[in-house]
Amino acid sequence: MKKFIKPFAALAVIALLTSCKNEEQEKVEKLTDSYVKYVDSLAAITSDEVVTKWSEIDDEFNAKTASLKTEINKLTDTTELNKRIASVTVKYEAFKKGVLAKKVELDAKNLELNRKKDLFGSQFIYDDMKFEWVNKDNILSVYQQFVTTVQKNKDSYSREDWDEIKLLYEALDSRKNTVEKQGLSSKDNLKIAGLKLKFAPMYTVNRMGAKSEENANSKK
Repeated sequence: MKKFIKPFAALAVIALLTSCKNEEQEKVEKLTDSYVKYVDSLAAITSDEVVTKWSEIDDEFNAKTASLKTEINKLTDTTELNKRIASVTVKYEAFKKGVLAKKVELDAKNLELNRKKDLFGSQFIYDDMKFEWVNKDNILSVYQQFVTTVQKNKDSYSREDWDEIKLLYEALDSRKNTVEKQGLSSKDNLKIAGLKLKFAPMYTVNRMGAKSEENANSKK
């Protein structure tokens, strides 16, 4: 009887080990399936919100990837699972490239918006060149904000900056023509005229200086 017990015990141990291996394999395969679905769900996001949360998203992806690789490395045969991970990584990197490109675009847009808000105040709306929020009651303060900001930063503006500032200034002037018909007071109109007289030579002199500096730098 003892002769049969030992082989039976050995087979039981082998069966148990095989069962454990199969269970572990199945567990990791399910984790991999979940990981693939997770990356697919990320790649489907088109909202700009992903840019604002990018650091969190990238950290989460890296943590999930590291955790999954740890589980995969516990298995004997990892070839197929590693191929799936590599394929998913390619998809994620393409997604990441797109997000980072969008981040550069949005950062530039936000920088431009902040510059315009510095010039015109917090009420400025991005790409609003009609200045419809400017009225007879606030137009003087808008001009004051504009001229004060330009004077403060005049030494840091490039020639392109001055060209953009001139376009913005002309757009505000165009709005002023409308506001005058809506009851702009003579007192405020006179103060605005004084600000315009202050801006004109400041623009001319500093734009010429910026252009001369750029020409000098290009010759070096």
